[in-house]
Amino acid sequence: MASSTKTLKIFSVVVSVLFICAIGYIVYSLYSQMQNQKQLSAFQQGAQYGYEQTILQIVQQSTACQQVPLYAENKTTNLIAVGC
Repeated sequence: MASSTKTLKIFSVVVSVLFICAIGYIVYSLYSQMQNQKQLSAFQQGAQYGYEQTILQIVQQSTACQQVPLYAENKTTNLIAVGC
């Protein structure tokens, strides 16, 4: 009888430890996903801000009747406002 009680206690402890480990893993996984989502969001906001600033700079330079050189891969073109 004492042996089965001892075995039951050991089994309970092992199951409890495994349960706690599983909960910890799930919490860590969710936390990692949230951190990755925050980083992705910050990256996307930064890229969007960069695009907006680039367009504003192109518009400002072209409306001042300045040629604006644009580079894409191996190609270069100059942009100038039609009203100039």
